[in-house]
Amino acid sequence: MLEETGPGCLSEALKTGTTIIGVEYDGGVVLGSDSRVSAGASVVNRVMNKLSPLHDKIYCALSGSAADAQTIAEVVNYQLDVHSMEIGEDPQVRSAATLVRNISYKYKEELSAHLIVAGWDRRDGGQVFATLNGLLTRQPFAVGGSGSSYVYGFVDAEYHRGMSKAQSQQFVVNTLALAMNRDGSSGGVAYVVTIDEHNTEEKVVLGNNLPTFFDQ
Repeated sequence: MLEETGPGCLSEALKTGTTIIGVEYDGGVVLGSDSRVSAGASVVNRVMNKLSPLHDKIYCALSGSAADAQTIAEVVNYQLDVHSMEIGEDPQVRSAATLVRNISYKYKEELSAHLIVAGWDRRDGGQVFATLNGLLTRQPFAVGGSGSSYVYGFVDAEYHRGMSKAQSQQFVVNTLALAMNRDGSSGGVAYVVTIDEHNTEEKVVLGNNLPTFFDQ
């Protein structure tokens, strides 16, 4: 779920959903999300970018309370900048994921957020970490948000180790498109970021360019 405060009665009951996904490939990672943010039954933002940079080659995908998730990302971004200056090199992806996990667990009673952390570092290459309620696990791919319940079967069937960069990007876009078609709380456009040793590439796939699974 991704929640956002709004005016008047919208601030009374703020519930919505999202779909986020991260996948490792040989040489890097691909991270993606939908863009819909709603308050109750109302869509308050159709194009929010839920992929937040934590460092040059480390991003996180946000779900849960918009304010909580963004706050965690901003705090971790600051701490990683300080850490990077102290050690004189770029931070490791695991360090970023550990910071997210620690904050999420320490303030679990106050914060409602689930972040997927993904990126590339010289030690371990491309990595995807799921963080939830004190849990920290590296996974070949991870999905989250309300839309994830609609695509577990799809990702289990379609994912295979050794996918190329292009295959991983298409896998992410296909997963988001399916979730956005099935989950009423996910929608808008698809944001995708691809990270490897040489580049951090951000891309937006508009709704009318997303694949459809319902042509038959």
